[in-house]
Amino acid sequence: MTVLITGGAGYIGAHMVLAMREQGRSVVVLDDLSTGARDALPSDVPLVVGDVGDEALVLRTIAQHGVTAVAHFAAKIVVPDSVRDPLGTYLANTGKTRNLLSAVVAAGVKRFIFSSTAAVYGLLPPTPTPEHAPVAPASPYGTSKLMSEWILRDAAAAHGLSYVVLRYFNVAGADPAMRTGQRAAGASNLITLATRAALGLRAGLDILGTDLPTPDGTGVRDYIHVADLAAAHVAALDYLADGGPSVTLNCGYGRGFSVREVVAAVNRAAGIEIATREAPRRPGDPFVSVADARHIRDRLDWTPKLDDLDLIVRHALEWERRYWIGSAERQAEIRRLAS
Repeated sequence: MTVLITGGAGYIGAHMVLAMREQGRSVVVLDDLSTGARDALPSDVPLVVGDVGDEALVLRTIAQHGVTAVAHFAAKIVVPDSVRDPLGTYLANTGKTRNLLSAVVAAGVKRFIFSSTAAVYGLLPPTPTPEHAPVAPASPYGTSKLMSEWILRDAAAAHGLSYVVLRYFNVAGADPAMRTGQRAAGASNLITLATRAALGLRAGLDILGTDLPTPDGTGVRDYIHVADLAAAHVAALDYLADGGPSVTLNCGYGRGFSVREVVAAVNRAAGIEIATREAPRRPGDPFVSVADARHIRDRLDWTPKLDDLDLIVRHALEWERRYWIGSAERQAEIRRLAS
């Protein structure tokens, strides 16, 4: 079985490639390298550089590599960018997912893993949030992913496709062996920004929103280690291969940490106190986002191994130190984007 991993040269996709290869499984990556990087992949992993929305290219790739399942990561993921450019977000995340599914159906591939998001639940979901909670996205990003879920559901019903939708909460950390990590200079997730601030790659950290209805006034998130998330995708493939029915599952640990708690964890790991500034909340960001994560453990053969905020932060910090501090060119790009 060869698995096509779209966006496989990106942050999460590259970790799935490593997880698959560790088990001796065959993969092929399709990525336009707009945010991904060739050096995120082992040198012997086939990489097709192109657009996931190019149906002819997807059909050729499936045929040439004998693809029997698809894991779809390719997307625009920055919430504020989606607010500024909703049409671009809907094209990248919804329109191209539709095209990808069209090619998958035409090629006769029957198993599909979709990378979705807790952003489908909106600003004030129940805490912890179960999969059956009402969906009310507060950003074009969340809506684009929810629309893609619906397209996948309907295509599966019409064409005999089996799927697992994985709704991520907050993904962070890096490969424990430091083979890959966050390579995007413009990454905007909290732990990446905080560790870069600790390393002097950014001039401090903005705390976006201090008046939220949370214990310390800052946003609360459920942080999942990227390597555990990759393992969940492998388990989802096995679940489908064993005949499991289509299902939507939350990917998180089931407990949350505030922005201030994350900053404290970064300070502990770095041995310094990073400078912080209070700033207005970002439009479209939920106040609290914590998974009810029982369902995924019941359905999949998956047990998290890295459920520890301090460990997640240490791995992220070590990756940032190794990857960015050793390259003046990379540092300059981060500082340019941060200015």
